[in-house]
Amino acid sequence: MQKHILVISQYFYPEPFRINDMCLEWVKRGYKVTVLTGIPNYPQGEFYEGYSKKERRNENWNGVEIIRIPLVARGHSSIRLFLNYISFVWSGWKWKRKTKLKADYVFTFEVSPMTQALIGVWYAKKYNVPNYLYVQDLWPENVEIVTGITNPIVIKPISKMVNYIYKNCTKIFATSPSFVEEIKKRVEDKEKVIFLPQYAEEFYQPMERKPVAEIPGSSKFKIIFTGNIGKAQGLDILPKAAELLKDENIEFVIVGDGRYREEFEREIRERCVNDMFILIERQPAERIPSLLAACDAAFLSFMNTPLFEKTIPAKLQSYMACGMPIIASASGETERIIQEAKCGYCSPIGDEKALAQVIIRIQTDAELSKMSENSIKYCDNYFNKQIIMDGLNQYFY
Repeated sequence: MQKHILVISQYFYPEPFRINDMCLEWVKRGYKVTVLTGIPNYPQGEFYEGYSKKERRNENWNGVEIIRIPLVARGHSSIRLFLNYISFVWSGWKWKRKTKLKADYVFTFEVSPMTQALIGVWYAKKYNVPNYLYVQDLWPENVEIVTGITNPIVIKPISKMVNYIYKNCTKIFATSPSFVEEIKKRVEDKEKVIFLPQYAEEFYQPMERKPVAEIPGSSKFKIIFTGNIGKAQGLDILPKAAELLKDENIEFVIVGDGRYREEFEREIRERCVNDMFILIERQPAERIPSLLAACDAAFLSFMNTPLFEKTIPAKLQSYMACGMPIIASASGETERIIQEAKCGYCSPIGDEKALAQVIIRIQTDAELSKMSENSIKYCDNYFNKQIIMDGLNQYFY
């Protein structure tokens, strides 16, 4: 008999998250998959063209049944973001009360907000089915970083909510060993917390190194960043480093969109380093490998906070799968992986002088091609899609 997975994810196709590929893989493996999600609006903050509270609320995407519940678009303010989080949970609670849909398992893909996992708890209780949670962002730590709120009056209730969610999960999967250890501090049954790294979708493959229309060929050493441009990414370090590298033959390629993009562009102008940056709008994920192949190294960074020492960002796997040498302004888990793989260099978070030195070093490193090979090898060994999905599926009994 075909088993039915109900996926709770506030973000889903056409929004660019790895849960999209996971659902397609489950369909291939013979599961029936239904996704409860919101109206797409990430990361630009407004509803995607063709979607609204009236349009395309139900659709089938490559065998995945999608149910879109109303929510407030993220917008560009903290108030709108708060309303975005709360509205999805409120709509999910109403949906749970009315729905007759019966699944065999609930699987919540938790990138912020953690509040969405409440819907999974409520549904699992209603139908007495296993409830699985895949933690990408730690709460309440992520709330403190994104909002700057540390007042116990706000944080303590969020912490209690997180404990309630964890208590009512059958299994909790986490994307880094450090996340596993943090979650274990909050649960009695330590064995139900399991390390499950993210993988890169199969279209992330090494490609022939050559220019593309947006990134013309030149003698400059090109460093590319792809993804969300938000405060958490700590991209303010790049204009600062660029200012120190004005005499070097360096070019930064930024592909993406997000709440911080306007401020990021302003910092580039204020530091008079416009000629060192190529800014490209958000692209379909399938285009990223060709953009990476037009560059010499890939970059990632974080805000300077202890939480991100525990984080393995999804873009790390994507970069490695495409065979990119990596430059990171990072520490903790990310630094460990880059050092183990021998696929690039790390500098301390927020230290633009150290980053500038790393960039000078890597552009003349004779081992650059070896770093590329090492990225692919490490990704194949530790972030293999089939092995990870096989490991996850053993819990769907």
